[in-house]
Amino acid sequence: MDIRNLYTAFFSPTGTTRRTVEAIARGFVAERSVPCIEWDRTHTTHPTARQLGPDEVIVLAAPVYGGHIAPTARQRLETIRGDGTPAVLVVVYGNRAFEKALVELSELACRQGFMPVGAAACIGEHSYSTEQWPIATGRPDATDLSEAEAFGRRLARHLATAANPLEALDVRNMTQPPSGFGPMLRFIRFVLGYRRRQKRHPKIYLPQTDAARCIHCGRCAAQCPVEAIPRGNEELTDGSRCIRCCSCVKGCPVGARRFETPFSEALSRNFQRRKPNVYLLSNAE
Repeated sequence: MDIRNLYTAFFSPTGTTRRTVEAIARGFVAERSVPCIEWDRTHTTHPTARQLGPDEVIVLAAPVYGGHIAPTARQRLETIRGDGTPAVLVVVYGNRAFEKALVELSELACRQGFMPVGAAACIGEHSYSTEQWPIATGRPDATDLSEAEAFGRRLARHLATAANPLEALDVRNMTQPPSGFGPMLRFIRFVLGYRRRQKRHPKIYLPQTDAARCIHCGRCAAQCPVEAIPRGNEELTDGSRCIRCCSCVKGCPVGARRFETPFSEALSRNFQRRKPNVYLLSNAE
């Protein structure tokens, strides 16, 4: 098929999803030499509606929160519509499991008039990862990005030679990388215990600020995708808005912000083994 433009649309508070999408786009453009237009939905609280045609391609990408598409990502991607436009679906998760996220993104894409033709479930450093409790630290790394770029090239060649009309991709065929019985059982026990504790003694976990270290540079407020941090009063976090993406923690230049949750230790202890990225194309032999 002839392709006029490649678009990328993503929500990426800590940058992991963005880096993965950019690598896929680099590979695609290197193979097909088409313009690439980026729609970063991370800080666009009222995104402009967009309409794509059947001779264009889009990469739709979002991070996974608790096995689902981040709700804020869903809201901001819903303003983009297609007309039988081929779509590549990308979910990025923190080394545990992407669970229902890819199916949810596929359902959203189909409702918006897109035809899924490719999919990727890739690893990114978990938002809760810390120096004490590392979870997929540094990912996507050079190897991950090289794989993503190769997928972009393969996608471009695939669309150039695929049968017309294109066959829609069933993302339920995507393989979930296994975690092992022991780690999953331990994590499930932790989650059940956590829920019981929350019923007895509810506790809200929010990013905290060390006022003595904060230099009021405003970077955390600027990086927050949901405007949960007031400019000029950066020690505060609006719990009704915060989505626990930890962009404020990872972006603080002086380490004044932190987010402490029991999930950090549980995820770090049980999901240390490096999981692979997985890719899938429609009509692929």
